[in-house]
Amino acid sequence: MLSRVPLLAALAAVSACAYRSDPPALTPVTRSAPPTTAAAAPLGDATTAQRAPVTILISIDGFRPDYLDRGVTPQLSHLAATGVSAAMRPSFPSKTFPNHWTLVTGLVPDRHGITANSMEDAARPGEKFTMATDDPFWWNAAEPLWVTAERAGIRSATMFWPGSNVAWGGTMAREWPHVTTGGTRPHDWQQYGEAVEDRQRVDALIDWLRRPPATRPQFLTLYFDEVDTAGHQFGPADPRTLEAVAKADAAIGRLVAELATLGQPANLVIVSDHGMAPTDTRRTIALDTLVPATDARIVETGPYATLAPLPGRDAAVAAALLRPHPHMQCWRKGQLPARFRYGRNPRIPAFLCLGEDGPGGAWEIAKTAPTKQASDGAHGFDNDSPDMRALFIANGPAFRAGKRLPTFDNVDVAPLLRDLLGLPAGQGLDGSDRPFRGVLIAGPQRRTLPNAGG
Repeated sequence: MLSRVPLLAALAAVSACAYRSDPPALTPVTRSAPPTTAAAAPLGDATTAQRAPVTILISIDGFRPDYLDRGVTPQLSHLAATGVSAAMRPSFPSKTFPNHWTLVTGLVPDRHGITANSMEDAARPGEKFTMATDDPFWWNAAEPLWVTAERAGIRSATMFWPGSNVAWGGTMAREWPHVTTGGTRPHDWQQYGEAVEDRQRVDALIDWLRRPPATRPQFLTLYFDEVDTAGHQFGPADPRTLEAVAKADAAIGRLVAELATLGQPANLVIVSDHGMAPTDTRRTIALDTLVPATDARIVETGPYATLAPLPGRDAAVAAALLRPHPHMQCWRKGQLPARFRYGRNPRIPAFLCLGEDGPGGAWEIAKTAPTKQASDGAHGFDNDSPDMRALFIANGPAFRAGKRLPTFDNVDVAPLLRDLLGLPAGQGLDGSDRPFRGVLIAGPQRRTLPNAGG
C-alpha cells in the first residue's frame, strides 16, 4: 500500500499515482489499441512537468450503492475503500434530469427549475420539456458549475452531462433554425449519444487532459448510462444489470489506469443520480379508474404521477385523489411534505400522487392498467426510500483514506466541487460542504470570481 502523503507533496510527486490507491490491487486494463504517435507526442513535456490535480465529476446513472456489495466492482470498491464513500440521498423527484442539475447547481429541483424529466411551463403553451430539450429557457433559473468555473477562468470540459450542451443564459429563437443568442457552455463539450461507447467516452476525457497546461481543462465531467438502462429493463437484482454494473466498473478502472499513465493527479467525485427499485406490472395503480379524462390531463406517470385539472374540475379531481388509496398517496402541489422541498415551482402540476415503495414491493401509477405482465425497475419514488439511495465515492489527493460518511443530501455535492476548484461558496444554495469538512486533507487556493455571482 502506498503511504498517504499531504496534498502539496502529492502535487510535487510527478510519478505518483493520481489516487490514494495500491496499483497492484487494480484490475489491469488492456488497451484496445496502442497510443497513436499524435496522441503520445504531447506527453514528452507532460511526463516531466508538474501537473496540478484536476477535478473529475463522474455520474453512473442509476447506480445503487449496494451494487458495490455484489462482487462485480473491484475498481469502484477499491476507490471507495481507499477514499471517501457514502449512500447519498437524491433530491425529490428521484429522476435523472432533476438530480443531475441539482448535482451541479447545489439547488433542489423546486428552485433550479428542472422539476421533472418531462414538464410544461405556462409561459410556453403547447411546448413540453423532454430529455432532448436544449432551449436555455428551461435551464436558465440556476447557474451550473461549469459556467461558474468558466467565468472564473477555470477551463471546463464535459463528456456528457444533462444540460451541459445548453448555452446557459442564452436565448433560443422559437422559429427554425432556432438560433441561440448569447449564453455560456463548457469550453469543450459533447452532444450526448447513447451509441458512444465507454471506451470512447474515457478516451475523449484523456485526450483533453493531454493538452498543454494553457488549454488543459481543470474541471471535467463524465457520464455512463448503461446501469440505469439495464436496471429499467431487467430490475436491480437481475444478472444482466450486474453485467452493466461490471462494465461501468471496468470503464472507471480504465480511466484510473490512463490517468496514472498520463501522470495526471485527479480528485474523482463519482456519483449516481438515484437508485433503482424492483417493479412489476402486477403492482400498478390505474388512474383512469379514479379520475376520468374529462376531469384532468395527466402530465406524468410512473413511480409518481402529476395531473392538471381541466377548467372547472379542480374540486372533482381533489375529491377523487385526496382520499386514502391503497399503495398511493396524493397531495395538492402546495401541500406536499416539507421534507420533499418540492411543490412551489410553477412548472409542477396542481396534483401529485406518489406510489408506495415498501417491503411489499414498489407500486407504479399508470394511465390505464397494463395489458402484459413484466418485471423490471424504476426510480422516482420517495427520495428517502432505501431503493432510491445514490452512489457517492470521492478519491484523490484532497481526500482522506478509508472514510465512510453518514447519508447526506446530494445538494451538498456542488459545494464540495466548489471547494475542490477553489471557487467561493455559492450564495443561497440548498446544500453546503459541511458533510466533507472532516475528510478533506487540504483545499486548493481559493480564487476570486470577478463579476461572477457565485
